[in-house]
Amino acid sequence: MSLGQLQVLTSYSLLKSTNQIDSLVSQSKKLGYEALAITDINAMHGAVEFYRACHKEGIQPIIGMTLSYQNEKFSDEEFNIILLAENKEGYENLIKISTIKMEYDDKEDFYLSAIEKFTKDLVGILPWEKNEWLFMKEKQDELADSILTKITNLFSSNSIYQGVTLNTGEPEKRSSYLEHYQQNTLPLVALQDVRYLTPSDHFSVDVLRHIDNGEQINIDFEQISGPYYLPEKDNFENQFNEAGLSEALKNNGKIVDRCQSEIELNQKLLPAFPIESQINATDYLKQLCYEGLLERGLEQKANYIDRLEMELSVIHEMGYDDYFLIVWDVMKYARDKDIVTACRGSAAGSLVSYTLRITNVDPIEYGLLFERFLNKERYTMPDIDMDLPDNRRDELLQYVNQKYGHHRVAQIATFGTLAAKMALRDVSRVFGLRQSEANSWANAIPNVLKITLDQAYKDSRKLRELVEHSEKNRLLFDTARRIEGLPRHVSTHAAGVVISDQELTNFVPLQTGSNGIPLTQFAMGDVEAIGLLKMDFLGLRNLSIIGNTIDSIEYVYKEKIDLEKIPLDDPETLDLFKRGATVGIFQFESEGIKKVLRKLGPSSIEDIASVNALYRPGPMQNIDLFVDRKKGKVPISYPHANLKGILDYTYGIIVYQEQIMQVASLMAGFSLGQADILRRAISKKKKDVLDTERKHFIEGSLKQGYTEQVASEVYDYIEHFANYGFNRSHAVVYSVLAYQMAYLKVHYPESFFSSLLHSVKNNGTKIKEYINEAKKYQVKVLPPDINKSEYSFTLSKGKILFGFSSLKGIRKDFIQHLINVRKEDGPFTSLENFLIRINGKWLKSANILPLIYIGAFDSLHGNRKQLIVDLDSTIRNIEYSGGSMDLLDVLSLKKEKTPDFSLTEKLNQEAEYLGTYISGHPVDAYESLKKGRQISELSEVEVGKSGQFLLYVTQVKKIRTKKGEAMAFLTANDGAKEIDVTVFPQLFRKLNLQVDENVVYMISGKIEESKYNQMPQLLADKLELADNILPFEQSKKCYIRIGSENETTLTLNKVKQILLKHTGLIPVILIFDHRKILLEETYWVDDSEELKVLILNLLGNKTIIFQ
Repeated sequence: MSLGQLQVLTSYSLLKSTNQIDSLVSQSKKLGYEALAITDINAMHGAVEFYRACHKEGIQPIIGMTLSYQNEKFSDEEFNIILLAENKEGYENLIKISTIKMEYDDKEDFYLSAIEKFTKDLVGILPWEKNEWLFMKEKQDELADSILTKITNLFSSNSIYQGVTLNTGEPEKRSSYLEHYQQNTLPLVALQDVRYLTPSDHFSVDVLRHIDNGEQINIDFEQISGPYYLPEKDNFENQFNEAGLSEALKNNGKIVDRCQSEIELNQKLLPAFPIESQINATDYLKQLCYEGLLERGLEQKANYIDRLEMELSVIHEMGYDDYFLIVWDVMKYARDKDIVTACRGSAAGSLVSYTLRITNVDPIEYGLLFERFLNKERYTMPDIDMDLPDNRRDELLQYVNQKYGHHRVAQIATFGTLAAKMALRDVSRVFGLRQSEANSWANAIPNVLKITLDQAYKDSRKLRELVEHSEKNRLLFDTARRIEGLPRHVSTHAAGVVISDQELTNFVPLQTGSNGIPLTQFAMGDVEAIGLLKMDFLGLRNLSIIGNTIDSIEYVYKEKIDLEKIPLDDPETLDLFKRGATVGIFQFESEGIKKVLRKLGPSSIEDIASVNALYRPGPMQNIDLFVDRKKGKVPISYPHANLKGILDYTYGIIVYQEQIMQVASLMAGFSLGQADILRRAISKKKKDVLDTERKHFIEGSLKQGYTEQVASEVYDYIEHFANYGFNRSHAVVYSVLAYQMAYLKVHYPESFFSSLLHSVKNNGTKIKEYINEAKKYQVKVLPPDINKSEYSFTLSKGKILFGFSSLKGIRKDFIQHLINVRKEDGPFTSLENFLIRINGKWLKSANILPLIYIGAFDSLHGNRKQLIVDLDSTIRNIEYSGGSMDLLDVLSLKKEKTPDFSLTEKLNQEAEYLGTYISGHPVDAYESLKKGRQISELSEVEVGKSGQFLLYVTQVKKIRTKKGEAMAFLTANDGAKEIDVTVFPQLFRKLNLQVDENVVYMISGKIEESKYNQMPQLLADKLELADNILPFEQSKKCYIRIGSENETTLTLNKVKQILLKHTGLIPVILIFDHRKILLEETYWVDDSEELKVLILNLLGNKTIIFQ
């Protein structure tokens, strides 16, 4: 007899089961089952994944769910009913029921009557636990039987069952339940409540429950197994036969026979675009494209017309006319609303996209290939990824939602999982560990992306020591391993949106999303497997920066910037890339890529795109060769002379996937569609595929007149680079975007940095970095002002004003309140006036102190310390006075004057509350040292290089080595960047084992990468107090002796040229045989070895001295 388990939770019943679908299905097969149901609670997240897994294993899938609901009389109780789909129609009804439930207001009771229209083709089973009728019977409630009748009437004849479970509950209770069952006519069905695979998994599920409830667990090492496991089919069958419940087994088999669930996959569910006129989508698309060609001034170019006709033909043949119209409509709406957009990925290779202004990169000018995007020889859905400002993405979503209708547009779900660190933290919390102890576990996991606990155990000695420390620790770690990788919560995919011209609930279950737009219960892969149209609406911070910068330029300078008209050969912008001055520039901010930019010195947008493509794992190995060929250090060579036209702009190196396609087309006579198939095949690295493709390539090349040897050599070349080739369309689009940001940074720095800082208003580290960068462009950033600042950064009179939202320790609703009070009743005139006008609930010193510490009241009262000393008494007086200024004047005694904080104290307070220094930086007091010596900035020195730095030490940690020697670890910064400094024992002894905090030091040393966290660290070899060096530096002079043999105009000019290349603050005195001359400040120098060497080489020994 065919049997199946009909009450099965998977891990998609979040934090209620450890059953991962693949393991569950394969184990069911091993245990002898012919069928298996999925009955997750209220949701259907795993339905498609389960359906495919069952077909792969040869098990009959039964799609179901466990619906929870309330009883009108006992509303505090929750009851369950299992619903199983008999067929395709039943599956569709299940989708609708799940959607109703998952969109229902949690604050209201949910009754079974809500599903009465959708129970056709469903089997209902009242489970053993949370059974409404049994509950009422146990309560001896007179409504019990009428409730059972209501439930029965919801379903078709012979479609409702009472579930019987033998693996849970007390025997006495089971007997009582069975007696109740005999009093009604519903047939019994054999169930096993399955929540995990084996009895030993019980403890892990109990831990999940405690994680969900935020509770601690009582650990009993002897009782960690349980009954909710998946039994062998034979054992399951024998149990029910021995209990005299063979009829329940037969009914299980009947349900298995009835429930032939079907999910239709790979449908082509592209929506039709609504067109108001009688024209069809094909003609309308063509009309729009030719209008776009005309707008871009390309209507007379035959190659553009031919390319456009070819693309339109392929698009129509593949059935995507409506798709392009949908995307065009969304992007047109964005343009009409002045929303900056970009379109990444291979879609930039389409001229249709360019004429529709979906993209703004000319594919013919940049040699981008349509076949890389859409290829009739390889059917795939088109994928146009729309990038939008993250602060305006919702506007586009609301537009689409209104245009196509509710339940026809949804965002796509994604699942946050219990990764290694999260699993350990959650289990630690449930086990009752303190936060510091939980941190110790998490910190023992190496910082490696997607590392598993098993791998971490192998790699981390610290983790192994923790695990082996005690039995409790071993149980903690083992439990974390068992729950690792399980879904923890549902969230919204960053970009994915699905659009249909039908109700989405015909195909996919939905749940409540954000801002009135539903969320699919299926994740991205399952939505695509169904065949629905998935589109990417990705919100990018960088597009918000560009959009806000353009708005600021228009507001401040009355100048309208058109991004499409920005010249792509602007010398100042290209110079920024050459210098690697790309702080704040999209995709070019890392230290590594800045190093490549400085090494290469890009002279065109083409070079910038190449850097973007090369600076990735794999192709990085070609960077040095690329640079040497560009600079002429290594001759440019090609696999074959005929390939020069394809590879010349990348100096003979295959950088892009499109180049592989073009080589195959030119040499082997492949169509570009066939060449794209070749590219994809080679990238999969399967030997049989590589051999087959080699044969095709060589055969094609022979037909084109090439020798077998040449063809084989070129194929080897392609095969080598195929693994590293990058999507050229993507690289060009994002490089143009980066270039636009760089252009705005160079030419409109105030507006750019204001927008840049606004984008990171809650990130203290980035704020510090960007403020330091702004200083290099002579952009001043002012501290928050109680009468001028807004919520975020703003630009006022060419200066950037800090916003209140970047202030730590102050609530957002308080910020909004004080801004509203100021706007309604005018500027504040004093601290007292401020305190009287704000709502009394905010009248606490804890709310006001941060504002004073960062200087928000400086424009009203310059002495911050005085305000703080008087604050508590001022608040008391305001409370006593009831807000009366007259009475407040009487209550306010004459206050004793208090000296203000020192600059260092102010700076430390600013750093504490703003995360950065605003009034200055402690290092600023030593500007003469910076100019008089070769002082480097931390951000400019690469790993592996040495330098001399002026650093403000904020933290000192002294330790002893294994040999018992004292050493120290410092945390220090130069105002722009923070770094850990290691002071080894030998140097620490020279310092008398003392380094002070909140002091500026001159530290020399080498930058190395920490083996613990892969972050740069400074290994100090010299450390001096800046205060000890400053007097010496200020009194020092440089003496240069000019002998009579060197007293010539030519030699003196050479001396001056040397001096001008080493400018600083040290006065220079030239000593001739009979006179001394103090040179003007233009020729004052630094104290560098290079200067000394150059002068000695020019004038001879003993000709220069500093004293």
